[in-house]
Amino acid sequence: MHQTLATSKVAEGHGMQAGRTSMGGWWLGVAVAVCAALSSACERRDAASGSDPVQVVATTGMLGDAVAAIGGDRIEAVTLMGPGVDPHLYKASPGDVRRIAQADVLVVNGLHLEGRLAEAIDRAGAGRPVLAVAEALPRERLRQSPDAPGQPDPHVWFDVSLWHDAMPSIAAALSIADPAGAAAYRDGCVRYQERLAALHAYARAVLATIPPERRVLVTAHDAFGYMGRAYGLEVLAIQGLSTDSEASLRDINALVDTLVVRGIPAVFVESSVPPKTVQALIEGCRARGHRVELGGELHGDALGPPGTLAGDYVGMVVHNVDTITRALGGKVPADRPGFLKAPALPAPVSEGRR
Repeated sequence: MHQTLATSKVAEGHGMQAGRTSMGGWWLGVAVAVCAALSSACERRDAASGSDPVQVVATTGMLGDAVAAIGGDRIEAVTLMGPGVDPHLYKASPGDVRRIAQADVLVVNGLHLEGRLAEAIDRAGAGRPVLAVAEALPRERLRQSPDAPGQPDPHVWFDVSLWHDAMPSIAAALSIADPAGAAAYRDGCVRYQERLAALHAYARAVLATIPPERRVLVTAHDAFGYMGRAYGLEVLAIQGLSTDSEASLRDINALVDTLVVRGIPAVFVESSVPPKTVQALIEGCRARGHRVELGGELHGDALGPPGTLAGDYVGMVVHNVDTITRALGGKVPADRPGFLKAPALPAPVSEGRR
């Protein structure tokens, strides 16, 4: 079995200590129980070459972006899922299995987001520490979907304040693998959290410009529930939390009825989900005499291509916020926010590696 840093007990506050952060969230510190569970992994790293960077494998682009921001040049990070990839349906390639087996730390979302990848992580990642970032959050802060009783929604990154509060768990995991870099990881986490705090404030302010009667977000699957809860949007979706099952004709027709009766003006496709069900909504509304616009493409379960605005997590959220706001009648600032550009790193500190 792999060694999991964030289990359900950790999420409930056992095995990690909790404290307050600047956004009123939780600082997840490493406790004795977690260190003991990872002692063999620590010994393996101590025996390695002193200058080797920590090898980190992250499943999704959102996690890979966070790991790179926090870890800096002390790590080498690989992201398994590229732009536009649906994590619910993703299966490990032979190359993925090899990377998982060679990793010092595996960083996953958890809460069943990586449904079909879990078996590969269990097998190839045996004996490797695995951090399940979403499961490190207090369970009372997780959203419960009415379509899946007892199964928390895994899409925690859409509430930026929640994602902000999950970041210390990454710094803690890296510090366990590389104790000499603990201060660097802590500083990297603080810098990244400062950007996330500014991003959260931006999302709240911009989405609040949408007229109240138009604050309805219609998407292909139920990925945006945390966004709706955090920023005052009603979220309607064709499919549930996972895209692993097909939407029924009844589901589509029921949502068409809602769009027509309430006069909802726009719907959105997702980059990682085929657009056919959203197109069916538009055509169904047209047949009923109600014109619904395609509001644009949102990035739900994956980042955009490298070099684009949505190519990192912060830019992806800005893209989604701006796209939704424009389509639903709000006002988007003319100038790009300053936090889109990551701040320059401070001069390197003379600090040994393991």
